[in-house]
Amino acid sequence: MPWRIVGAHTDSPCLRVKPSPDISRHGWRQIAIEIYGGVLLNSWLDRDLGIAGRIVRTDGSTVLVDSTTALCRVPQLAIHLDRSVNDGLRLDRQTHMTPVLGTDNDSALTEWIADVAGDDAATWDLCLYDVTPAALIGIDRSLLASGRLDNQLSCWAGVRALVGSQPSNAIAVLVANDHEEVGSASVTGAAGPLLEQVMSRHVHARGGDIDDRHRSYATSLCVSADNAHALHPNYPERHDSGHAPRIGAGPAVKVNVNQRYATDAASAAAFIAACTTAGVPHQTFSSNNEMPCGSTIGPITATRLGIDTVDVGVPQLSMHSARELCGVDDPVALASALTVHLSA
Repeated sequence: MPWRIVGAHTDSPCLRVKPSPDISRHGWRQIAIEIYGGVLLNSWLDRDLGIAGRIVRTDGSTVLVDSTTALCRVPQLAIHLDRSVNDGLRLDRQTHMTPVLGTDNDSALTEWIADVAGDDAATWDLCLYDVTPAALIGIDRSLLASGRLDNQLSCWAGVRALVGSQPSNAIAVLVANDHEEVGSASVTGAAGPLLEQVMSRHVHARGGDIDDRHRSYATSLCVSADNAHALHPNYPERHDSGHAPRIGAGPAVKVNVNQRYATDAASAAAFIAACTTAGVPHQTFSSNNEMPCGSTIGPITATRLGIDTVDVGVPQLSMHSARELCGVDDPVALASALTVHLSA
């Protein structure tokens, strides 16, 4: 049987808590952080930041935590102390991005960790995030502002599509990988074995052998869903005017002949057909030749499995900011197209 796959990633660029997080200097309590992925640093300044993630106890048990309210902040230097700041802001990743937690009279972060997980907390994977809720903005409420649209938006669309898909002669799969923002080379990243192992075991559980598996891959299609760069009205020269997707005009097929995206003519046609069947618009993204594009899980998945893949995504502004922007209709359009793809 062939496979119909939707691939996305769960991670977003952010600030992550280091293993020894407590810093006390100049009368302040601060948190030692490590910068994860291609963070748009200035977007994290002067935001109310919460902390969420998992804490692992000494016995190996895991506690999921979320402060839900702001615990810290990365304060920007006042303009009075840096008169040239508006001529160009340069942030030192080690010193200028260290959040403040309180004064020396307040509790340290490890005390908060002990309060929520117990004194036997051993290690953690904790991220900082902007606690401001997502919001619909614009006179017509046509825009969605939120953190982590890249790429939890695609994860949402993929889940909605999987739940809404109809039985067919293909096997519908959603894979939400981690670590895309840092290269995908991990146990749960697209370069790791997770998807391949699950698919192989599925074939073998149905009595198939390695030849059956390879034949199923040859007739399969993967849609790699990861957001695209929308045309920015203040920087139109950064785009290729003929291939600059617009917010509110549907998902974009992402093309790059240097294989930063896995799309080819055949896989693009298949996704365009799914959009047509779903009754949603589509558009195309291709980079300005002077502005090399990023990459996705698409080329990695295609290379590892040998499955035809198309890269698509909802257009957005402020990619990799602490707070990003897209159109309210585009995520639903993507989910509709993915539903048709998984039902094929």
